[in-house]
Amino acid sequence: MLNEKIAKLINEQINKELYSGYLYLDFANYYEDEGLDGFAHWYQVQAQEERDHAMMMRRYLIDNGVRVTFEAVAKPDKVFKNTTDPLKAGYEHEQYVTSLINNIYAEAYKIHDYRTMQFLDWFIKEQGEEEKNAEDMLKKMHLYGNDAKGLYALNQELLARVYAPSTTGPAM
Repeated sequence: MLNEKIAKLINEQINKELYSGYLYLDFANYYEDEGLDGFAHWYQVQAQEERDHAMMMRRYLIDNGVRVTFEAVAKPDKVFKNTTDPLKAGYEHEQYVTSLINNIYAEAYKIHDYRTMQFLDWFIKEQGEEEKNAEDMLKKMHLYGNDAKGLYALNQELLARVYAPSTTGPAM
């Protein structure tokens, strides 16, 4: 049986992953309004990945005899002044999610819950990739965003992103 505190933290993380999906859909809405369909598409794919993360964690709890409880998902409340703002917010959000995953891992480590630590290893690696992707998007926007042709090319690059469910992560 899974430790009660670990189960609670993972259950809370499920809800936070679902919020991340909402947040990224809100970013997509903003970029749609701005006419940047590539940026919108990139965040739509990102939202799908966040949902996948929640479902992986849900499955882990269920497989360990824990009833999953869903809470209300908060409404994103970010206000953007320019096309760089969602990218900054996305990078900060990924850093926040990394801290949450690290906290769950630290709690599992304290009680020698090696199975949960192994489960979380994938998420720790994934968060490294998520932070790098968010930071790279921000860097590219700083480099190309003020040039119409550069912004167009970046938008086209982001439009080509293909959603691919994880084949290496924990089962859903």
